[in-house]
Amino acid sequence: MSTAQPLPPVVDAETWRRELDELRVREKAATRELDAIAAQRRRLPMVELPDYTLVGAEGPVRLADIFDGRSQLIVYNHMWSDGSEWQCPGCTGFTSQFTRLDVLERYYDARFVIVTNGPIEEALAYRERVGNRMQWYSSADSTFGADVDAPPNAGFGVNVFLRDGDTVYRTWHTDGRGTERLSYLQGLVDLLPYGRQEQWQDVPEGWPQHPTYAQGMGSKEIAELYGAAR
Repeated sequence: MSTAQPLPPVVDAETWRRELDELRVREKAATRELDAIAAQRRRLPMVELPDYTLVGAEGPVRLADIFDGRSQLIVYNHMWSDGSEWQCPGCTGFTSQFTRLDVLERYYDARFVIVTNGPIEEALAYRERVGNRMQWYSSADSTFGADVDAPPNAGFGVNVFLRDGDTVYRTWHTDGRGTERLSYLQGLVDLLPYGRQEQWQDVPEGWPQHPTYAQGMGSKEIAELYGAAR
């Protein structure tokens, strides 16, 4: 059955293999560069943090105790708007991907949690509404969010922390598209012939494209698929 969409050119197997091999050279170079970036990241200095108190499902909890006995902690700072039924679709979709985090805890001495500037009662209700599997904490009563570049009513980000006894250090931070490498969705979509189909991407003439952020599940759709109302 034919399609109205444009298609990649059809070639013989030998030509396809040759062009794939050419691409593989660049892919392997990118992998080696990412390895080098990770090596530099492991050599970053760190900064000591105050003794923050956040709020979890069981009440106030010190930042050092959120590690739950582990030495390393990844925090996703979830964008939040107090009182809204549906929060940031990007944050909601991104965090909905993480359902099996036991490997981090069991084998890498690390934990991955969500921290939001929203009230803990709203945060936990939203977690249930959208079917999120991660552990949530609120920084509404502290300056933690602002101090780690995720202030109230602003953006999102990822922060990494290291604990030595009761002392916590901040080791790394990213935001914006820097979070993409933690997401499997973009990685999978980038393998597809039509890619993300967003207007900013370099694509062949006639390839399907749409405005950035115009496609993808909204928070309500995620709740319908995975949440308590399902």
